[in-house]
Amino acid sequence: MMTAEEIRQKFLAFFEQRGHKIVPSASLIPTDPSVLLTTAGMQPFKDYYLQPAAAEKDFGGVNVASVQKCFRTSDLDEVGDETHLTFFEMLGNFSFGGYFKQRAIELAHEFITHELGLKIDYVTIFAGDDSPAGGIPKDEESKKIWQKLGLTDIRAGGRNDNFWGPTGTAGPCGPTTEIYVHGVEVWNLVFNEYYCRPNGQFEKLSTPGVDTGMGLERLTMIVQKKNNLFETDLFTHLLEAVALPDQTENDSERTNRIVADHYRAIVFLIADGVQPSNKGAGYVLRRLLRRLIAISRADHPELINLVLDHYQARYEELKKNHDLIVKVVTDEYLRFSIALNRGLEELKKLDKVDAKTAFQLYETYGLPFEAIKDRRPELTRADFEKEMARHQQVSRAGLAKKFAGGLADHEPATIRLHTAHHLLLAALQQVFGKQLKQRGSNINQERLRLDFTFDRKLTVEETPAVEKIVNEKIAADRPVIRKEMPRAEAETLGAEKEFGQKYGETVAVYFIEDENGKMFSAEFCGGPHATRTGELGRFKIIKDEAVAAGIRRIKATLD
Repeated sequence: MMTAEEIRQKFLAFFEQRGHKIVPSASLIPTDPSVLLTTAGMQPFKDYYLQPAAAEKDFGGVNVASVQKCFRTSDLDEVGDETHLTFFEMLGNFSFGGYFKQRAIELAHEFITHELGLKIDYVTIFAGDDSPAGGIPKDEESKKIWQKLGLTDIRAGGRNDNFWGPTGTAGPCGPTTEIYVHGVEVWNLVFNEYYCRPNGQFEKLSTPGVDTGMGLERLTMIVQKKNNLFETDLFTHLLEAVALPDQTENDSERTNRIVADHYRAIVFLIADGVQPSNKGAGYVLRRLLRRLIAISRADHPELINLVLDHYQARYEELKKNHDLIVKVVTDEYLRFSIALNRGLEELKKLDKVDAKTAFQLYETYGLPFEAIKDRRPELTRADFEKEMARHQQVSRAGLAKKFAGGLADHEPATIRLHTAHHLLLAALQQVFGKQLKQRGSNINQERLRLDFTFDRKLTVEETPAVEKIVNEKIAADRPVIRKEMPRAEAETLGAEKEFGQKYGETVAVYFIEDENGKMFSAEFCGGPHATRTGELGRFKIIKDEAVAAGIRRIKATLD
């Protein structure tokens, strides 16, 4: 029986032998601030469909292939059934103008039928439509290619099934063809031949491209002839470890599957720099950890090593961050177990638990929905989420009333530190390179805080060097210029984005030039800022600390 690792290797070798550059997986933390986590194999490549020449420069070719780490939270409540996962790996081949439909379909057909020895049941193509946004014709070209390869069962699907495009934003898009084996969709081939404008209108791309995605877990299930994802060798070792003799009466096959899935997910999230918190990706991690603790009542430390043993040969960041992963899981387990026990004791005292009461238990003790639902089956997720949304709305209304003059802090000291924050990021990039990126910030009247991608503490020489650059720009008394422009133009100029923020089609960018008139700092930002750098005062770094794997935090002040 072919193992999952053998399938990975076979896929990469197949495309490398056919002229594709093999690109390592990108982080689960995307550089695109419009998305929380990397959800698809094409995400790290999406800019190359508009800039094919950049692919040649970055990869040495316009055809690439990868096995990409992916994470999806949209089906979190479905995890534990036979098909849904949070973390998964996506096999994909991509072309930025090197080939199009015929070559893409031929490659997919050859890999499925010859390399894996599988029989294709049927394929689907785009049926075409005449939507007001611009009619897209039926994909007759793909149909003819499949027919030449001997496929007779070719089915047509509409916009929802066989057309890929960005949701709510502009970007490349096009018809898709899907491959089904044993009644299961295993491979989706996207042909990016259109560009969707912000107004929803389509126009032809000058250089069409190919974007394909095939989930390793699902493919492994098919190749190994298993009934579900959890019977494959990607999960069996984990499930055997979870099924301990001292399981509680609430343990079940579904619970064991959730534990196995979530342990894979948390190991990869922590290794990529995510820490438990109450927002963003950190909230996703905390939710997974607390769900594990609530439903299994055990931290299963052996599962961490099992995940590492399986994946660390391919993903070096896992081995590198072994101790950090263990510490984060252990700390969260100890911290939450105390509150969980208190919450469960309170739950026992209640005769009836409605959505409002459940949310109070969640807010007071951190008791997650799953822990309450496990003991009170009458509670529904929809009612719980509705109560949470109502509470958030009340909280926002209270904040708006408290800060009626505007939520942003317009105190002079905060404004100066906000501008210094821009100078600090630019100075760090000048010293260490533009690959250094912001990963969070916080500014008040006393100090600024900048989180950024970096894997070590600044040396005793580097800290004053960064301070010197910032203070030189302050002493030069350069103007701070705000310009509104199309987002695409700002991105082309290389303006830095605030981590985790979503931007519209028109953005505000703050520019600061150096003494020679060259661009020193350019950032997407809503302000407020000083009008000139000379208003800031003397800049001083007061702390440099680690906050996560590969993430440092600098705190600084202005005198």
